Amino acid sequence: MTPRGIHHLAIQVRDLALLERFYRDLLGLPELKRWPAPDGAHDRSVWLGLGDGASFLALECCTGERPRLREESAFFEPSAGLHLVALGIGAGERAAWETRLRAAGVEIVHHTPFTIYFFDPEGNRVGLSHYPDAAPAAEVAPTT
Repeated sequence: MTPRGIHHLAIQVRDLALLERFYRDLLGLPELKRWPAPDGAHDRSVWLGLGDGASFLALECCTGERPRLREESAFFEPSAGLHLVALGIGAGERAAWETRLRAAGVEIVHHTPFTIYFFDPEGNRVGLSHYPDAAPAAEVAPTT
């Protein structure tokens, strides 16, 4: 027996509406399901599809604080726990994604030949990766 793959990832968020707009509207993840809070006054969770038809990203309301990281060195600070959510993109889409992120005011904090790294509005690490497919040379920003 072995697991079949990732069923879902869950990110606890303070501002569900803000993070939902970021992942749904900016990154294009389709809404699959909403879960109301027990009192029915607001949503407690939104599930967004990850493109394979089987796995999803769950945005879950919480009230706790998380330190916000904002510079490249902090992005790769070694610590225990989940490091980042890396979503797959096509290698030829890389330049368009970088343009889209910058137009939305999202700072790209690091590049590799295969991945673009940035933070979501609450400081969670996110990557867009096309590994192992190399991007066209003109589309790869220099690493710093």
